Formats: sequence, C-alpha cells, structure tokens
Amino acid sequence: MKIFALGRKVIDGWALMGGLVLAVIVLVNVWTTVGSLIGLPFAGDVELTEMMVAAAAFMFLPFCQLHRHNVTADIFTSNMNPRFVNILNGIASLVALGFAALLLWRMTYGMLDTKEYNYSSTILSVPLWWPYVPILVSLALLFIAAVITTAEDLFGAS
Repeated sequence: MKIFALGRKVIDGWALMGGLVLAVIVLVNVWTTVGSLIGLPFAGDVELTEMMVAAAAFMFLPFCQLHRHNVTADIFTSNMNPRFVNILNGIASLVALGFAALLLWRMTYGMLDTKEYNYSSTILSVPLWWPYVPILVSLALLFIAAVITTAEDLFGAS
C-alpha cells in the first residue's frame, strides 16, 4: 500500500534525524571537554545532553518496530510453523500498538502540564516541554509502525 510506503520513508528519515541528534550531543560533549581545557566552557551541556538523549532514544523506537529490530526469542520460534510465528509477531505488534497509544496519550498530558507550569532547565532556562515535541512525534510514528507491522503479520499486507 502507498500509505505504508510513505510511513516507512518518514520513519526511516526520522531515525536518521535521531542519529543527527546524537551527533550533535557528541559535538556538545567534545566542546565541553576541549573548551574546559582552553577556557571556553559550555554552560548547560548536561541539560542539553539529557534532553537530546531522551529525544534521540524515542526517535529510534519507530524504526526498531518497523524493521523488527526489537528483542525477540527466536530460539523458541525457529522450528514453529511460519503462520503461527506470524500470529505471535502480530500479537507483539498489537502490544506495541497499545503501548504506543498509551504513551502518546499520557506523554501529551505530561507535556501540557510541563508547559502550563512553565518548567525550565536551571542553567539555560530551556522550557522543559520542548523535548516532548520530538518524543510525541516519535510515539505517533511508533503507532504508525505498529499498525504497519500488525497488518503485515496478521493480514499479509505490505
């Protein structure tokens, strides 16, 4: 289906952006280390690292679901009927679907509360609701990835 193909491209691109976020984290930490040696410290590096690592970790979840890079117990299913394995995979995809929906719902309220109470980081005064935005996008994409894998597993759609 064309909508699945579009979803796959968006999810793959989102994971690549997560890699770029990690690259920026590395640069910030290099700057912090080198900068402290030459007298150009980076204030707030820990705050930025915390926020960006959280966002990056969520950015990889849809990719892992879509490409089935989650932890599995293949040793138990290697000799089973392929149709039964697809059913088990479908159940796992449905669990991921429910997990994504639940987290998306609750994290949305978490972001709204954080925004309402004007929470911000101590040193840089970055509003703490900002990292929620890529996290919520990631959870929405995780939901889409779980829909795609559920359809593939239970109905053979691709």
